[in-house]
Amino acid sequence: MSEQQDTVSGVAGRYASALFSLAHDERKTDEVAAALSTFDALIAESEDLQRLVRSPIYSAREQVKALTAILERAGVGGIAANFIELVASKRRLFAIRDMIRDYGLLYDVARGVAHAEVTSAATLSDANVAALKETLRAASGGKDVRLTAKVDPTIIGGLVVKIGSRMVDGSLRTKLNAIRIAMKEVG
Repeated sequence: MSEQQDTVSGVAGRYASALFSLAHDERKTDEVAAALSTFDALIAESEDLQRLVRSPIYSAREQVKALTAILERAGVGGIAANFIELVASKRRLFAIRDMIRDYGLLYDVARGVAHAEVTSAATLSDANVAALKETLRAASGGKDVRLTAKVDPTIIGGLVVKIGSRMVDGSLRTKLNAIRIAMKEVG
């Protein structure tokens, strides 16, 4: 459980931890994860729902009423629906996507899934992503790896890989900076 507490923090982390604990006790972590994922996708697809979630103009009562209808229509029920409605009633709906993200992190930790963030100078091909996942799986003791790829042309080449609290910077920019510093020390 201490590894879970290191993964999430703040208001979103506290709410996500409480939800995960409840879902775990009820043996419904998979069901809650799927329902939260569905709701997060709805938010991502709808500007109106994004406004409802973020805007302080709507009262808690209006948000709960609207969300109840949306959740019912989307087939989101049970613990996840009750949680989302509770968050709205407590005026914390603006942080729901962070709560969903943090629940996902806790869920992945419980299932032994590692998260990796890879930054490259250009978009990685599917074959490169697959090879990188396999390498990271081996480096993380056989854990499944969920990979997030970013592109940052300023690193010039190579990769910057973060997995858990570890980071490996194999970027060309970093290597060139190290050479520049070494040359200054010599001269």
